Amino acid sequence: MATTRLIYIGGYTPDSGGAGPGITTVRMEHDGRLTAVAETAASGPSFVAAHPTLPVLYAVGETGEGTVTAFTRHPDGRLTEIGRRPSGGDSPCHVAVDPHGSWLAVANYGDGVLGVQRLDEFGRMAGPLKSFPGDGSGPDAGRQAGPHAHQAVFGPDGALYVPDLGADEVRRYLVDDNVRPHPGGPVRVAPGTGPRHLAHSAGRWYLAGELDGTVSMYDRQWREAARVPASRSPEPNAPSHIEVSPDGRLVYVANRGPDTVAVLDAGDLSHIDEVPSGCGWPRHFALVGDRLYVVGQNSGDIAMLPTKSGIPQSAATAFTVATPSCILAPADL
Repeated sequence: MATTRLIYIGGYTPDSGGAGPGITTVRMEHDGRLTAVAETAASGPSFVAAHPTLPVLYAVGETGEGTVTAFTRHPDGRLTEIGRRPSGGDSPCHVAVDPHGSWLAVANYGDGVLGVQRLDEFGRMAGPLKSFPGDGSGPDAGRQAGPHAHQAVFGPDGALYVPDLGADEVRRYLVDDNVRPHPGGPVRVAPGTGPRHLAHSAGRWYLAGELDGTVSMYDRQWREAARVPASRSPEPNAPSHIEVSPDGRLVYVANRGPDTVAVLDAGDLSHIDEVPSGCGWPRHFALVGDRLYVVGQNSGDIAMLPTKSGIPQSAATAFTVATPSCILAPADL
């Protein structure tokens, strides 16, 4: 592995309920440890995403009047702001860019609004903001009184998918030279699921249910093919992030409460293993080569778990930073 690999850590700052510095750029060393190389002041950058072909980073500002900011990424780890726009809603928690670098989408958790923005040839936000409000509720009165968009995922079919924790659905939008609601409407999931994050592989969709503690698998037609507990622990569990291994064999899901990472078979969601995450309240993770980096929001650190045949091994602390919430290891450009 190259020792110059740069990784970006976002989190909550004092003005957004945390104690973090903003966006921290770290260098991955040969042993997997992370060394700080730069800090960029930002308000509540709880999630960051990279442009697919340009050295541009995008960060939400998870505040009441949400924002999204674009930065140029420099080889030495510095970030230079090149634009800032409203996110279109309240408390944005996720941002994504389509594979062509044409559209940026922001999920606003507070009011459920999806904000979509055109990107120009330099990766800058351009043109008017498109806002798509959510609708609906769920059986959990405390968490599902209204819509709560939790993620934006550009699918391989060219559509945009938005898990809505508050409405127990995955909203769908068609994306080409415009963005518009899918004529088939949203995908309804089991009441009380609380959809949080999605992952896709080989025609299947995998969904982490934050409220019912499950992982569900859906086929190409969005028919549920399997549903299992995300953890075998008897403790209450609020699953956070979910990803599929690069070879498509394994599904990883982080479990907050048990503070574990579960490994499931991507074919039928059977449990393969479940290991301690090495941190408190594992909010997010990134698979970088043969290492899994897990963000401990409550413990204020990043745990590094080497993997063997895809299975995470014993964790070690790779980096310490206050109230982290996401980690991004973009491909070197």
